[in-house]
Amino acid sequence: MTEDRFETRLSLASRRPVKSHGYVNPKLVRGSTVLYPSCAARREIGKRRLEQEEIYGLYGSETHFALENVVAEIEGGTHCQIVSSGLAAITVPLLAWLKAGDHMLVPDSVYGPTRRFCDSVLARYGVATTYYDPLITEDRLAALMRPQTTAIFSESPGSHTFEVQDVPMLARVAHAHGAKLFMDNTWGIRTFQPFRHGVDVSIQALTKYVGGHSDIVLGAITVATDEDWAWLRAGALDLGQYASPDDCWLALRGARTLTVRLAEQERAALAVATWLADRPEVLRVLHPALPSCPGHEFWKRDFTGACGLFGVVFQPEHDYDAVCAMADALRLFGIGASWGGYESLALPTTNTITRTEGTGRFGGEMLRLQIGLEHTDDLIADLEQGLAVLRGQARTTCASPPCMAGELQDGFSPDGAA
Repeated sequence: MTEDRFETRLSLASRRPVKSHGYVNPKLVRGSTVLYPSCAARREIGKRRLEQEEIYGLYGSETHFALENVVAEIEGGTHCQIVSSGLAAITVPLLAWLKAGDHMLVPDSVYGPTRRFCDSVLARYGVATTYYDPLITEDRLAALMRPQTTAIFSESPGSHTFEVQDVPMLARVAHAHGAKLFMDNTWGIRTFQPFRHGVDVSIQALTKYVGGHSDIVLGAITVATDEDWAWLRAGALDLGQYASPDDCWLALRGARTLTVRLAEQERAALAVATWLADRPEVLRVLHPALPSCPGHEFWKRDFTGACGLFGVVFQPEHDYDAVCAMADALRLFGIGASWGGYESLALPTTNTITRTEGTGRFGGEMLRLQIGLEHTDDLIADLEQGLAVLRGQARTTCASPPCMAGELQDGFSPDGAA
C-alpha cells in the first residue's frame, strides 16, 4: 500500500480514525491542575516530561499535542514544541542551546526582533553574534567560524528583502565545526523541508499561514532527533513557555486548509509580482520564484513552491514619502505587520530593517506585499491606481543616493518570526 500524499496526511493528522464515532475535530482542553489516582501514579507520570503526557497545564494538553503532531507532519520532523509566539519560537531554542562564551552566526537579512534579541539579551548573557552576508560563500562562512561557534542561524528568504540562502551549504559548515543549524522557516512552510537540507531546528510563526486568519499569535519549534528534542523540551519547560489551548485549537483548524490557501496565494502572488516586474515605476521585484530575487537559484533547487509574500523595489525617483502615499491610497491592501492571513497587506520597509554588513542595497525604496485571497484582477487594479499616486509624488531630481532598506532603524515590529 502506498503512503498517503501530504494533503491527505494533513487532513488526518491528530484525528481519530475516519470511521470512529465522535466529532471530526480534536476537542479543546483547558486546564492547569491534573489529578492523579495516587501519589505513586503522579511520581511515575512525572518521569515522562519529554513525552506527550498531561502532567500539568504547563506541559501541554491533548489540544497542544494535536497541534504539535500536525506541525511536525508539515515540517517533516519528529517532535514539535508549541510556544506563545513566533518570536518565542526564535528565542526559546537559542536560550535553551546557547551558553555564556558561545558564538553564533546570524544573517544580516534577519528579522529585526531576532537581531535585537541577539544584541541585547544574548549579549548580556555573554553570547557573541557575528552577522554575515546572507549570500555568503562556503569559504567565507567557514572563515567566520570560531572554536566557540555553536550555532548558525538562517532565515531564508530574508525578512523584507527575500535573499534565499544556500541552506545545505550552511548545514555543511555548521556540522563540520560541531555547530547546530537553526532556521526560521516561516516563509517556506510546506514548500521547504528543513530536515532534508540539514537543518537541526526549524522555527515557525504559526501566527502566519497555519493560523491563516490573522486572529492568533503562536509559534512552533520542530526537531528531528531525540537528542535535540531532549534539550529543546527541557529548555521550553524551564523557561515556562506555554501557549493558549484556544489559539492551538484555532491553529489546528487553520492547518486543515493550509495547502489550498497556500496554493492560491502562491498563484496570485506570482501573478501580481510578474505584473509589477513589467511596470516602469518598478526597478526590481524580490520574489524568490523570479530570477530578479537574490538567491533565486537556491529557491529553484530547494523549494517546491512559494507563498504570498514578496518585495518590490521602486525606481530611484520615488522616495519614501511617495511609497507611503501609494500605500495609503490602496483600497484592498491593509497597512500592518504580520502576514499569511487571508487579507492583502502593504508595508513600506524603509526604517524597519537594520543592516550592519553592507547588504540589502537594492537601489530604491521598497514595499513589502502580502497577497491574500482577494481576486487577483482586483488587487492588480488597486495597485495600478496606487502606482498613479506614486507617479504623482515623483521627485524631479534625486537629492541623495538611493537608500538601503532600513538604514534608519527603529526596530519596531509587533509579532513573531519573519
